[in-house]
Amino acid sequence: MKRLIPLLALVLALAAVGASLWPPQNPDAFDLTGFSRLPVLVNGRVKPLDTVARNALLVLQGRQRVGAPNSDLTRTPQQWLLDVLFDPAKANTYPTFEIDHPDVLALVGQTDETLAIHYESPAKRTMAVVGFLPSRFRRFSFDALKPHFEAIDRQAGLATEVDPQQRSRYQKAVLQLRDNIALYTRLQRSAAMPDGDNFLAELNQFQAALPAGIAAVQARQAGKPFDEAAFQRIVDFGQRYDLMAKSAYLMIVPHDGSWRNAGDALIDTFRTGEIDPGVLTYAGLGYAWRKQDARAFNEIVRLYREQLEKQVPATLRKTDLEARFNAAEPFGLGMNLYVAAFFIAIASWLIWPAILGRSAFWVLVVAFGVTTVGILVRMWIEGRPPVTNLYSSALFVGWIAVGLCVVLETIYKNAIGTVAAGAVGFGTLLIAHHLALGGDTMEMMRAVLDSNFWLATHVVVVTTGYGATFLAGFLAIIYVVMGVFTPWLARRPGAAGGMDSRAVAAAPSGGKTAGPTMARADTNAQMLGRMVYGIVCFATLFSLVGTILGGIWADQSWGRFWGWDPKENGALIIVLWNAIILHARWGGLVKQRGLMILAIFGNIVTSWSWFGTNMLGIGLHSYGFMEAAFWWLLAFIAVQLLLIALANLPVEKWRSFRTREV
Repeated sequence: MKRLIPLLALVLALAAVGASLWPPQNPDAFDLTGFSRLPVLVNGRVKPLDTVARNALLVLQGRQRVGAPNSDLTRTPQQWLLDVLFDPAKANTYPTFEIDHPDVLALVGQTDETLAIHYESPAKRTMAVVGFLPSRFRRFSFDALKPHFEAIDRQAGLATEVDPQQRSRYQKAVLQLRDNIALYTRLQRSAAMPDGDNFLAELNQFQAALPAGIAAVQARQAGKPFDEAAFQRIVDFGQRYDLMAKSAYLMIVPHDGSWRNAGDALIDTFRTGEIDPGVLTYAGLGYAWRKQDARAFNEIVRLYREQLEKQVPATLRKTDLEARFNAAEPFGLGMNLYVAAFFIAIASWLIWPAILGRSAFWVLVVAFGVTTVGILVRMWIEGRPPVTNLYSSALFVGWIAVGLCVVLETIYKNAIGTVAAGAVGFGTLLIAHHLALGGDTMEMMRAVLDSNFWLATHVVVVTTGYGATFLAGFLAIIYVVMGVFTPWLARRPGAAGGMDSRAVAAAPSGGKTAGPTMARADTNAQMLGRMVYGIVCFATLFSLVGTILGGIWADQSWGRFWGWDPKENGALIIVLWNAIILHARWGGLVKQRGLMILAIFGNIVTSWSWFGTNMLGIGLHSYGFMEAAFWWLLAFIAVQLLLIALANLPVEKWRSFRTREV
């Protein structure tokens, strides 16, 4: 029966993948899926409305759903966007804007009393006290903020006069709130004007008034008598749609191989005499949504998609795939599977090593496959190599590390690779998740970096070096933690978990071994030593080649090598540090324990090159100072230093090595 456990683990992991691919259900019979896949142009990239909704919510409130504590309110990203576009009076009541800074909360009129959440249920009150439910409001509606717009603008104006490097947290928070309000307002003006009750009826009135209005304008220009009422009416329409053209966030109308927003399309009506069908389509969707007429809504979506299939078939296929990708959330699923693989592998060191070890490995393979497919889909959507920005680098660093772990686990079958893969895979996907809170993760490339060849060579190769260096460091962490707190390192590797109860007299750390296929002649310490050494060799090669390619790219781009760009010098430091590790090992300056200490410090070197140099504010690779990321980076470095201190404990303090020198 126990032999079926690995198969059961594989089936459950695949079932989780299948469930993520199941088509989302549309509440109230509205074809929200079809609507969410409609293409629009935003910030230079064509994307589905689903992506627009999710990214906007991430920017505004740090999550992809709308809801309120102690309330039954819940809106999906698609429903929220429909309300923002077509039913703004309702959308303005949703708690959409996240505010954390206490002084900004005071600026918008919030006090301790108004922020407190009062639950009716005693059970919920208890849960709030112990921290399992929120006890204070953090998100506020547009209507709640509206009376304070003048104060927000005034404080934001003062903040803009301060050098960005010198702004306080309060000033940054005020500017962020002002920008979020502007984003929300621009969204509302993307498909209709928010101050009207029926934009479709307004467009019909505009179309009817157009002939007389244009005639009045032409007569006035010619100095002839004209219909003043018709003239004023058409001028009012023009001013209204000009405001829409200047403030709309989305370009929703495909036109002659490009895109334009609804306001521009309506202004063009003065020339053509006919309202663009795309504008009328969105007005019709808005009318049906406000009337909650699902049949009409779905029919308009179907007809518009048929029209787009004739106009922009390739674009529609791509936005369909991106919307499916968003709904599947492969990287969120990957995080869950990596956690499962990690804990199953840990359990295999305690009981049933062969069975649980294989179970963890198959869950890991599924997680790696899901992440791989997610990265490939992103590449197809972007038309780019896998690494184009900080977000995609987090995905790729984790993917490389996990891929190497799969190879290690295939060779050694001791669950070490699975444990390392679970931790590194989850950690890098968690980093990517927080980087995604800034908005679109597939934004347009900076012109100087817009080269698929160099993105596929220099960037991919050097990022592979990052992933390998991190993996070596994490394997070293396993060595230190297991060596200090358990006798595990001095034991023979078991069939899978390495917790063979028969301790062996460990061979000298520099002694010869017969290779991984003769693992029973080794200790776990020697096996981990071989793993770390091999991964450091791999990391050195890719870091060196990637850094050299970066210099060649720079020379071809502007006629000189990269000079003292912090990012490129950070990459060089990784090469030098890995070379130091290898030379120290070859020269006998360090043994196993010293190798592990150097590998752990490699995590600090790599994290600085990866994130730290980006926040210096100088150089081609500077993405701006990220306060939250800065503190997490410092915390990570502090943890690595603590682990190095732990590794430097006297040998007699290590449970695994109380009788030998390492």
